[in-house]
Amino acid sequence: MKKLLSIIAVLCASCMIFGACSAGGPMGGGFGNNSGTMRPDQSAGGSSDPEAPDADWGEGDGGFHYDGFKEVGFIEVSKEANSYFSLDRNTATYSHVRSMIESGYKVSEDSVRIEEMINYFDYGFTAPTDKAVAVSTALADCPWNNENKIMAVGLKTTEVKNENNANYVFLIDVSGSMSGDRRLGLAKKGFNMLLDGLGDRDVVSIVTYASGVKTVLDGGECTEEGKTEIRNKISSLVAKGATSGGDGLERAYRIAQKHFIPGGNNRVIIISDGDFNVGMNSPTALKEFIQDKAKSGIYLSVIGVGMGNMRDDILETLATCGNGNYAYLDNENEARKVFIDELSGNLFTVAKDAKAGVTFTDEVYKYRLIGYDTKRITQDEFNNDNADTGEIGSNLCVTALYELVLAEDADGKLADIEIKYKDVTGEEEVNESVTCSVNIDTPSTDDLSFIGCVAEFGLILRNSAYKANASLSSVLTRLNELSEYIEGDTYKKEFVTLVGKASELKYYN
Repeated sequence: MKKLLSIIAVLCASCMIFGACSAGGPMGGGFGNNSGTMRPDQSAGGSSDPEAPDADWGEGDGGFHYDGFKEVGFIEVSKEANSYFSLDRNTATYSHVRSMIESGYKVSEDSVRIEEMINYFDYGFTAPTDKAVAVSTALADCPWNNENKIMAVGLKTTEVKNENNANYVFLIDVSGSMSGDRRLGLAKKGFNMLLDGLGDRDVVSIVTYASGVKTVLDGGECTEEGKTEIRNKISSLVAKGATSGGDGLERAYRIAQKHFIPGGNNRVIIISDGDFNVGMNSPTALKEFIQDKAKSGIYLSVIGVGMGNMRDDILETLATCGNGNYAYLDNENEARKVFIDELSGNLFTVAKDAKAGVTFTDEVYKYRLIGYDTKRITQDEFNNDNADTGEIGSNLCVTALYELVLAEDADGKLADIEIKYKDVTGEEEVNESVTCSVNIDTPSTDDLSFIGCVAEFGLILRNSAYKANASLSSVLTRLNELSEYIEGDTYKKEFVTLVGKASELKYYN
């Protein structure tokens, strides 16, 4: 097989090929699109030396490369009453946005995937009792357009205890672009945090890639003595050389297969800035390889770090095509959230091939799904139990938000919702579904009020054609009214501060 990481570089020239990955995959405007991301104290241009003081900021654009996409607009129910999409819980966008705003940048419009901002937070959705997933709904007036409504479909997954041992292969980029405390240094801290939560029966392997590929540790046990050895291996990692490891992913999956635990949690965890700078000649190889390995029962987690040359486009594609999730570490607190607070959610899948189908009644004139623009699927894919869609981990919340234009004198039921997935909490996969309805008298909740604030913030950052009367001042006012609800949640409190900082930057009306 061709060297795998060389394969990745072709993504830059073949965006549409990968649009079909998993549940739609990244689609639209092409790679390397980072519009409008400027810091007020910096003109275009900057150091590309990873050791330079300003290296985290690339060419005056935050150093990120995004895959642009087009927002899907309103759809009339008379023309298409059904809305289908894949479900996952990627959260990378929120961390990207936070990094940009805290450093004084205008956020790139192409970077904003609103569903990832909404799904960054935890909500009080109904927890499942007899299935892996439960679904709940809420309805409220639309904050940015008072003639419309917003409808939330909220999922909560069951919490599973780690009774089976795990097999983790860490694939770590140690090329020169990973040098620095906010890249490899932060990755090391996150790795050590995760290690604290692993049990004696868990197995850890480490593969690195730069100018070559190296197996640093093959099947290390997580006993106290074994953890000491693993920490020493982590400490010894140094970033240098070009990103031409070639078969890094291939070797990581090979080692994961070598230590495969039937019924256990088998996963490759790639930590990288995604800057794979080598070429190749097969435009379909990455998609085929990753999807083939996903079928083997080995999941993928993608952890992005760094800013200079940060390839969000590539890392999102890897996660989408590999039955995986995607988070971005911009600081040590985020590493703690990913590797400690949400460890089971990020590393233990409970709902595989998860997807949603929403059927609107003629009480709704038209609707728009906010976000999930790269995750739309067809009716055939929704009804096909073998279709490869999204994965959701243990004890997590996932939200879909619609903006609705109701029919005149609307009354009664507005929509029926069905969530399909494969329950993988037992010894065998089981096809399951949960259903519910939304009526005109479905009540609002504080969760939906907060979700509306996050969505409006995202519409503003994206400069969405559908933002209507959205404004940061309105978001801040409503967040202030939710102060009691927000008070006990560190991440939601941080969001209030973030919106305030964005307002002070004067980039947004």
